Amino acid sequence: MGGIGSGRYLFNNSNDTTFDYRSIDVRRWKKDELLRPNQDFNWNWSRDGKSVASIQVHTQVNAVILTYRHRSSGGSWKNESYPVTLDWTDCNFGGQRPWFLCPAKGCRRRVAILYGGGIFACRHCHRLAYPSQREPDYERSGRRADKIRERLDWEPGFLNGEGLRPKGMQKRTFERLRAEHNEHVTKSLAGVKSRLGILEF
Repeated sequence: MGGIGSGRYLFNNSNDTTFDYRSIDVRRWKKDELLRPNQDFNWNWSRDGKSVASIQVHTQVNAVILTYRHRSSGGSWKNESYPVTLDWTDCNFGGQRPWFLCPAKGCRRRVAILYGGGIFACRHCHRLAYPSQREPDYERSGRRADKIRERLDWEPGFLNGEGLRPKGMQKRTFERLRAEHNEHVTKSLAGVKSRLGILEF
């Protein structure tokens, strides 16, 4: 007999990302003051203003009990109810920060976010990548160029050319960011051309 998360169902497709799964964030629950012991609440996920899924949560001193139903591939519904241990670490300026200890068998990683599947577990147990890790290199370069443009207060979209040095920004900082921006633009355009089969002569 296995423990929580000891079945093969726990491991998802290697192409899945954290964006594809419902998640619970212990930092959000603390911010909303939902971690006080001996209380019950429902956590809902919505789409277009309508609830599409929910779990029931009961809080204890150093744990939360998750209760919900799930099914996979159109199979029969299965009831789940199990504890997730909370761990607390001291913050530099006072107070404490909560963490989930991943409940999957053999894990116990300290994480802020758990992702739903057969059980709620960390992204490592579900073999989930971050969306940015699935991006082609040229898309990642384009996204980084746009972030630099936002910092420089330039017009969005790197095809719009360069703007001026922001007021108050040191020239050395500006030139460094400008060079990084242009390097990312060059990589992004080269990747797009390669993807489209455009040859340069």
